[in-house]
This record gives sequence, C-alpha cells and structure tokens, in this order.
Amino acid sequence: MNHPQPDTLIRNPNGNPITASVEIRASASRVWAVAGEFAGFDRFIPALERIEMTGQGPGSLRKKFFKDGNLVVEQLNHRDEQAMTMTWTTLYNTLGVGQLWAAMVVEAAGADCSRATWTIIAEPTQGEGEGEADAFAQFVQGFADEAMGNLRTLFV
Repeated sequence: MNHPQPDTLIRNPNGNPITASVEIRASASRVWAVAGEFAGFDRFIPALERIEMTGQGPGSLRKKFFKDGNLVVEQLNHRDEQAMTMTWTTLYNTLGVGQLWAAMVVEAAGADCSRATWTIIAEPTQGEGEGEADAFAQFVQGFADEAMGNLRTLFV
C-alpha cells in the first residue's frame, strides 16, 4: 500500500531580489512603527481595501483585500523588534504570483533619519515566458517602489 509522505506547496522562490528602498526624515523607531506593522500595510498601499489578521507574531496570517477584488494571504515568518526586521511568505494570491518571499528592514541613517528597505523575491505563476517574466518583475518593482514612496510621504 502506498502511504502519503509529508509534503508542502510552500517553498522559497528563486530569482533576483527586487529592492525598493527609501530614506526618510524620521527616526528608525518611528518608521518601524509603520513599516514594521504587518497588519498595517494599508497605511502606505492605497490599493488595499483592508487587512484581516489571524493570530499574532510569527506564523500569523495576513489577508490583504485589494480594492480591485484581488486577495493575497501571507504568513509572517520572522519578526525582530530590536533589529527592526521581518520576513513573510505568500501562501495564496489572485495576482499571478507563483511564489513570493519578502523582507522589510528599517535602519538608522544618521540623526533623525532612517532607511526603509523592502526586498522581494518572487516568481510568476508557472508557464510564463521570458517576456512575461520581465513584465512580472517590472510589475513587482513598480508596486514596491510606489508603496515605499507612499511610506516616505507619511513622514513629511
């Protein structure tokens, strides 16, 4: 008899990291209070209608409901309040993303200045050709750049 073996659909994506980084005229702790709030990304991503959380801390799930009807479900993998870092993985989405891992890091960059960096490694859904892969990378980069630009404006 053939018995099922442990398996999972979750895996880290392959590909080049996409990075969006902004310098903000505010202390790292003030910026982390916004950028590091896993349940609060709707503050700087206007395309989000709302966020629903299940659980707290690593292992918690974030459901991001977009105004256009799309849905993304992500799991918080790691969060370090002192180092001001967190990572997460996309578990389900309707955006055409096959696998996605992301990190948010906030660092001090001088007196009352900080740098927030969002790093994303993502793969499009399977079956995408090279042209589609380039368009996918441009979509992810544009989305992250816009979000981080919006984050900066919260501190102006």
